[in-house]
Amino acid sequence: MLTRRKFVQTVGAGAAGAYAASWISARGRENSLWQAFEPTLQAIQPGVICLSSNENPVGPGQKVLDAVKAAYGPTGATPGRYSGLSGPLVEAIAKKFSIKPENIVLGCGSTQILRSATHLFTDRTKPLVGTIPTYEECAGYADLLGNPVRPVALDREFKMDLDRMADAAKGAGLIFYCNPNNPTSTYVGARATRDFLFRVNRMSPDTTILIDEAYFDYVTDPDHETHIPLAVEDPRIIVARTFSKAYGMAGMRLGYCVGHPETIRKMADWDAGSGTSSLNVLAMAAGIAAIGQEPSYIAAERDRNKAVRDMTIKFFADRGMKATDSQANFVFVNIGRPAAGFRDACKAKGVLVARDFPPFEKTHCRLSFGTMDEMTKALAVFNEVLSKPATEAAA
Repeated sequence: MLTRRKFVQTVGAGAAGAYAASWISARGRENSLWQAFEPTLQAIQPGVICLSSNENPVGPGQKVLDAVKAAYGPTGATPGRYSGLSGPLVEAIAKKFSIKPENIVLGCGSTQILRSATHLFTDRTKPLVGTIPTYEECAGYADLLGNPVRPVALDREFKMDLDRMADAAKGAGLIFYCNPNNPTSTYVGARATRDFLFRVNRMSPDTTILIDEAYFDYVTDPDHETHIPLAVEDPRIIVARTFSKAYGMAGMRLGYCVGHPETIRKMADWDAGSGTSSLNVLAMAAGIAAIGQEPSYIAAERDRNKAVRDMTIKFFADRGMKATDSQANFVFVNIGRPAAGFRDACKAKGVLVARDFPPFEKTHCRLSFGTMDEMTKALAVFNEVLSKPATEAAA
């Protein structure tokens, strides 16, 4: 089996280094191949409201911060050693979902999980299937590898078109199923998703389906449940999760994948046993604390986000601007003008909004949700910018 170490040996260290450097990106700040020469966006810019990266503006909470502080040890020397916390973290995740440790592999954010799955399940004859637009990590990585990508258009409600996805899945190696989808923030219900999974399994039994549940904890749709139980039983289904969103740990870079033991073993082998010593000791301590919190913690974060979401969507609706049915911590809005000009005008007033998302860059903008105070200030900026003609606002 090809592992990452063997891959480096095959292509040569120099080539692998150039390969990695050309596609180093993190879900939180969402740098991509097309942004390789743009300045790096810092985590916090004083006086700037950052609504561009789908982050949690309130952070991880005191319990997690206390765990990070304790992880330094009494003398501060603990981070000087490789960590043995992967075992306790995996056990904590397993306990959370009533599954076994063999069903879990850790990753540096869910980004590492997505890349590993793309490596393992696509090749020159087994395309990747994904919607347009969606989070680009899998498609961009497949393209970089020289593996074909089959793009599938969204439906009129900016949701995944399951009929088209199923048709495109025939003979594919991997389907990237981001739900809620980024950048559209739309969600396909649990019943429809289950039907889709079973349909693909019948039509294309060798196709693996990667369900990205990064924004799972923000969903308020009543037809909502995780597909982890299916993944544990079916080697063709895997679920990616991250601590970057509702848990407020984007800067700590910690994620995990849940699936059938056979599939998880393949992913762990590819990453040379990722999580045994390669992950950040402080991040893993934070993950143990975060996953062990009472459900009320996530419920409170979901309620906080919903209040900001409702206010933001109403703002645009009052101005006749249609927003998607957001089920995440961001929204995709038809602002009726190019996103680039709107973005530049907002940036000049201290508000950062997201990059372009083709093919909707001429009409739509993605906006992450900040705190209520941040969004109140940001909406005042939006009102000022949108009240002017596009050419004048961008000047």
